[in-house]
Amino acid sequence: MKRIIFWMMAAMACCPMAQAQTDSLDAPSGTPAAQPVIASAEDLHVTKGMADSAYMNNDFVTAVRYYEDLLQEKGEAAEVYYNLGNSYYKTENIAKAILNYERALLLKPGDEDIRFNLEMARSKTVDKVTPMSEVFLVTWVKAVRNLASADTWGKFAVAAFVLFLVSLVLFLFGKRMLLKKAGFSAALLFLAATIVSNVFAFKQKDALVNRSSAIVVAPSITAKSTPTEGGTDLFILHEGHKVFIKDNSMKGWKEVMLEDGNVGWIPSSSIEII
Repeated sequence: MKRIIFWMMAAMACCPMAQAQTDSLDAPSGTPAAQPVIASAEDLHVTKGMADSAYMNNDFVTAVRYYEDLLQEKGEAAEVYYNLGNSYYKTENIAKAILNYERALLLKPGDEDIRFNLEMARSKTVDKVTPMSEVFLVTWVKAVRNLASADTWGKFAVAAFVLFLVSLVLFLFGKRMLLKKAGFSAALLFLAATIVSNVFAFKQKDALVNRSSAIVVAPSITAKSTPTEGGTDLFILHEGHKVFIKDNSMKGWKEVMLEDGNVGWIPSSSIEII
């Protein structure tokens, strides 16, 4: 009899536990207990692999979003800008593609792939402007300067300066005349290389920090003679066109110059700084 009472009491004690478990499983879908935990897009830790995977799967809209998130989270990177430009190009947003190719080129000016894709995107723009002619030497110097970034030119400058010091030591303390002459000539050469490398590094750094060029992102915009809607119409620009900012002092307007030398005022909202 005692055994029967014992088992009856044990069964009664287990019933509330089983009922409590059933209530939790059968809770209405609107209650917190039944809601699954789903991470929002902001909660996801986006990686470059995820962005690259989206691009390879032809999901270019998602790739754009992931690459944009990477830039905000990790900071600027030439490779990410380049891939973002490719993604925008695939979605036929040529203005944004050009913008990101230009940003990638600022960080990595010597990259031929970036420059090639930039020219491909530019070929799809409406505006065709003939740049102002310049002296061949100036064009050549710019081309050489754009072979490397500011950091690379800085490393060249340091290396050239070290070699300059070594050459100077050979000139001052060399016991043979031939060694002195070789040291003197090398010292002059490496001194010149140090100066040029420093100038190029400064120019590249200045272009990176003080960004004075922009891309038109509006479908079309009319440049005005004054920073007001009532100004005289000067010329029309279409999306993807590159402009150089001359005056940034007027709220809501920027004075820009084209590659052919034409100058006009356009709304700030119609362009994005490179």
